[in-house]
Amino acid sequence: MTDRTVFFPGNTIVPAIGQGSWYMGENAQQRRAEVQALQAGIDCGLTLIDTAEMYADGGAESVVGEAIRARREQVYLVSKVYPWNAGGSRGIAACEASLRRLGTDYLDLYLLHWPGDIPLAQTVELMNTLIAQGKIRRWGVSNFDKQAMQALWQVDGGRECATNQVLYHLASRGIEHDLLAWCEQQQLPVMAYCPLAQGGRLRHKLFAHPLLNELAQSQGISVAQLLLAWVIRRPGVIAIPKAASVEHVQQNATALGIMLSDETLAQLDTAFPAPGRPTPLDVV
Repeated sequence: MTDRTVFFPGNTIVPAIGQGSWYMGENAQQRRAEVQALQAGIDCGLTLIDTAEMYADGGAESVVGEAIRARREQVYLVSKVYPWNAGGSRGIAACEASLRRLGTDYLDLYLLHWPGDIPLAQTVELMNTLIAQGKIRRWGVSNFDKQAMQALWQVDGGRECATNQVLYHLASRGIEHDLLAWCEQQQLPVMAYCPLAQGGRLRHKLFAHPLLNELAQSQGISVAQLLLAWVIRRPGVIAIPKAASVEHVQQNATALGIMLSDETLAQLDTAFPAPGRPTPLDVV
């Protein structure tokens, strides 16, 4: 069994499945369980942890900070900045606030959460400043379609972008029409958020789908593991499901070693075909 990894620019190797933190930090009674889930994930090798200043107004960053205390060097830490904070002194202040909540002095990766009104040139300048100050190691973007990525590529320094984080799961394959291939051509890793359709209207449809249950059962895996294995079937794609519980995190980690057969992939393609035309970027 071979656990899959993804190369980030700068010869950094990360597991093809990480841990998300969306919806964490919203309920104090769940905090201990959330911290334990993240720590269990690190123990299982899911060392990439993704968070954002938006999640629970910084509460998720606080949970992640508690989880990685005394384990910072084991983790590839990702956070995201609001578009309206992605430039100048506001951006520096936003990054410093995230660092305080996370209990660390640097981020491995800092992402622009979605395109906004601040010119991309100013955001690139901010990211370069944060790198020079030692507050971040690399930067990237999130929720950028192909057109937005091409615009970024025209900005001086824009090609230093290390990743694009977008929504991607079996029932949301729009990025396969053009964005995913474009990112592959640029050797740009893609981070897939909501790989299990978390937070979306399609989650129940997927987990109750007869074919998915049949395929999972025949392979002795869960539907969630099947969906994760599908997302990371292509090189350069990282799935970041929410670390919901210790049990779920352990199941997620096992999916790193699951290889789906050509027959299984063909059945999934038939049941959930990729769009044959350009589609707007899906977001949650």
